Order: sequence, then structure tokens, then C-alpha cells
Amino acid sequence: MVEDAIAALVPYARDRKVSMAIEPLHPMYAAERSCITSLEEANVLAEKLDPGVVGIVVDVYHVWWDAMLERELARARGRIRGFHVCDWLVPTPDMLMGRGMMGGGCIDIHRIRRLVEADGYMGCIEVEILNQAIWDQPGDEVLQRMKERCLSCVLNPPSPKAPSRERES
Repeated sequence: MVEDAIAALVPYARDRKVSMAIEPLHPMYAAERSCITSLEEANVLAEKLDPGVVGIVVDVYHVWWDAMLERELARARGRIRGFHVCDWLVPTPDMLMGRGMMGGGCIDIHRIRRLVEADGYMGCIEVEILNQAIWDQPGDEVLQRMKERCLSCVLNPPSPKAPSRERES
């Protein structure tokens, strides 16, 4: 059904020079939010439908665990349309609203960013933190911490001498 729906949109998008993207979601969402749960599945669809129109969104929260991450990112070369960052908290406080600030969890965000860029993506990096505990904090403080974490965890490699990561909700 998903393939048929996207296929029906491809000619419309192509005619209007609009790019579409498939974002695989973590398998924990398979029951209610998405049946595309890996980069491999997203790549298969994009390649089958129209790789010039249909691309991939890479969200570290949904793909960090994938044993085929490097292979599938290389396979998506030239088709990566978006890059989302946050962190996977351990333990995960909530399936939907449990994303952490970059550097607060276990994802090697900098490594994934390097892989995505090596595969040709030079677009925006979207911070996508779904977490009520963070949203409830003063906005100026959250933005300052977000800026610091983007610089230290996403854009620059973590220092080998850095203290262990601070865990947060």
C-alpha cells in the first residue's frame, strides 16, 4: 500500500520538480506509525519508484541501531534529502516523547553525520527533540544547550578526554 501510494505521487512530484523522501522509523513504531523500519526498506522503495524523485531522510533516532547503516547510507548516496538529530536515552523514558538532547544518550551522532556527508548530503541538520521534560524548560536555556550540543556532538568530534556523557530526560 505504501509503495502504491508513493508511486501514485511520483509523476505529480516529477512534473512539479518536487523531491519526496521516505523516512524509516525505528521498529518500535511498526505497530502504529510506520511500516518502513530500516534504511534498506526505504532504499528499496526509492530505487524501485524513481531515485531521482524519491529520496531518504536519515533520522539518527530511527537508524543508529541498524547493523547495515554504513552500507545503506552509501546506497542512498545522492538521495539523502534530510538529516535529523537528537539522542537515544537509556533507559528510554517514553516511546514517542523520550528523545534526548544530543550528547545525552548513546548515539554516535558525529559518526553518522560524517557518513551522511560522505554520501553527498550537505543540507540542513534538523534538531528534532520530542521530549516534554525538555519542552517544559525555559526556551532560552534549551536553545543555548542545543547550540552547545550541536557544536560538540554533531559538528565537532567529541574529545577523547571528555567526561562521560551527562544523562538527561
